Amino acid sequence: MKRKWMLLLVCCQLYTAAVAQEHRFDPPWNTPPQSGVMFTVPGVDNVPDLYGDINDPQLVVFFAGNQFMCIDELIAAFKKAYPRYTRVFAETLPPGILAKQIESGSLTMGNLRITLKPDVYTAGKTRIDAMAQLFSDTVVYAYNKLAIMVQKGNPKNIKGLKDLGRKDVRIAMPNPEFEGIGKRIEAAYVKAGGEALKQVIMNEKVKDGSTWLTQIHHRQTPMQLLYGKSDAGPVWYSEAYYQTLLQHPIALVTIPDQENIQATYMAGRLKTAPHPQAAKDFMQFLQGKTAKTIYKKYGFTTP
Repeated sequence: MKRKWMLLLVCCQLYTAAVAQEHRFDPPWNTPPQSGVMFTVPGVDNVPDLYGDINDPQLVVFFAGNQFMCIDELIAAFKKAYPRYTRVFAETLPPGILAKQIESGSLTMGNLRITLKPDVYTAGKTRIDAMAQLFSDTVVYAYNKLAIMVQKGNPKNIKGLKDLGRKDVRIAMPNPEFEGIGKRIEAAYVKAGGEALKQVIMNEKVKDGSTWLTQIHHRQTPMQLLYGKSDAGPVWYSEAYYQTLLQHPIALVTIPDQENIQATYMAGRLKTAPHPQAAKDFMQFLQGKTAKTIYKKYGFTTP
């Protein structure tokens, strides 16, 4: 009987280790704020794209999700520069989802319904221009470019975008329907290999399953690679660079300028901002030296 219980105990320990191993790379990758109870369960309850104080915030910012790696330092530096703001709430979801949230007035994630209105919205220039009527003013504050995220050691020997058309390469690809980067990557495919490369990756490989379309690429693409489900993923340079900063088993393949595209990040102060002065202060902060230093640290360039 004793031997049976010992065997059961060993099995339980092995199972626990296996489950922990299964989620070893799960987000959140940021540092969570401190509170009376810290309760994050990898793979179940981790909410990596909602930050800070959801109760009675003094500033609400909707960031295009690929800036998530900057949020910890950015919000801390803003609070230091403007100490009267102690409660800040931010979201880092895909900009298309955030735009729909602004339009509809709410977002439900799991069982949580959020009806907070943003003071500031950040996204690519194309989307900000299309929503111009919503903003009191806008500003350019950062730039980015594309890169290819691959597994450490680059086992598939990916050298450029053309290699993503190979049958043996499994791709994690942002879905253009949900994520603005998807259309930019499609444009880069055309630059690198013509319309034929785009059709192979976005039609043939989607149909056979070797191109997997994400809904939130800044989380799903690295996880696909980290857990061995994809071989490569076109992303913003800063996203691949950040995974190397975390010392995750990820490598970065650069894309030459003639095949690349540049993203221009803009912030818009909403006319309906619930906290108009805080919105003005944050817009000013984004243009300052401290914010620029933070963005450069994570692989962005700035004006």
